[in-house]
Amino acid sequence: MAGIALAVALGFHWLPEQASRQSGRIHFVFWFVTGICIAIFALVTSVIAYSVVRFRRKPDDDSDGPPIHGHTGLEIVWTVIPTLLVTAISVLSAVVLAKNGDAGPNPLRIEVTAQQFTWSFGYPSLGNLQTSTLRLPIGRPVKLTLHSKDVIHSFWVPEFSQKQDVVPGITTTLVITPDKLGTFPVICTELCGLGHALMRSSTTVMTQQDFDTWAAGQRRALNGPPGQAGKTVFANNGCGACHTFRPGGATGKVGPDLDKLPAEAQKAGKPLQDFVRESIVNPNAYIEPGYPKNVMPGTFGQLPKAQLDALVSFLTQKGSP
Repeated sequence: MAGIALAVALGFHWLPEQASRQSGRIHFVFWFVTGICIAIFALVTSVIAYSVVRFRRKPDDDSDGPPIHGHTGLEIVWTVIPTLLVTAISVLSAVVLAKNGDAGPNPLRIEVTAQQFTWSFGYPSLGNLQTSTLRLPIGRPVKLTLHSKDVIHSFWVPEFSQKQDVVPGITTTLVITPDKLGTFPVICTELCGLGHALMRSSTTVMTQQDFDTWAAGQRRALNGPPGQAGKTVFANNGCGACHTFRPGGATGKVGPDLDKLPAEAQKAGKPLQDFVRESIVNPNAYIEPGYPKNVMPGTFGQLPKAQLDALVSFLTQKGSP
């Protein structure tokens, strides 16, 4: 029985690869509990199988079984041992939970905003840079502060082995210390509406040097000419995934063609810049015929004013580089 259980446990890749220190601890707890369960399963099943064979009644035996009071010593053993095992699991889990929640004295702080159906990541230490994908330096503790603008979402990167609900009106946190380079998916694991399955992003773990280079490049771009800053904001927030816009090299087909913004502003009866700004801050204010409401999230309205101004300028081609 133990051999069969071990073969099932070890013969398949049940867990995703580990990409953070926290995931290593969580996997240890998982296999610690699994080992205990396998041992108990093998022991109990073996005793049951032995009892069925050894003490089963013969076909023509209609007599009552002998009156047995029980075995006090055995009852003490099967009470004490599970108590010790459950206590060990509890202590180990508490230690791992405390270590996983400790961000240390100088974590990288990132603001995570969830809204149907997108993720947005803000970096207060980088001039409130906003991106639609998460970038992390390897080996440095990161403290995510999570907010929801509408319904309950849940932040999950499988390779980090941690999930954290994002609840409206409540600020939740999650500590991650990446220890593996690569790009991993960010998934919402709480059914949050019709677009739940599409609420995905990615996190890229890079060396500290590459992260510093990326951050410096972002600062230069955002502090550069309006057209360059706007193009950077456009790329960082994933606008090209849904829209076509030739100056940004975007060919998305989900949303309206941004090359036709002047014509759409004219149909809406508004000045171009006012129309573009309102469409970013309040996407449902004007809906181009043929497109449904509530598809474009309103998270882009929380962009810092300088970045929002640069994006509007870029989209209206008032500051092209």
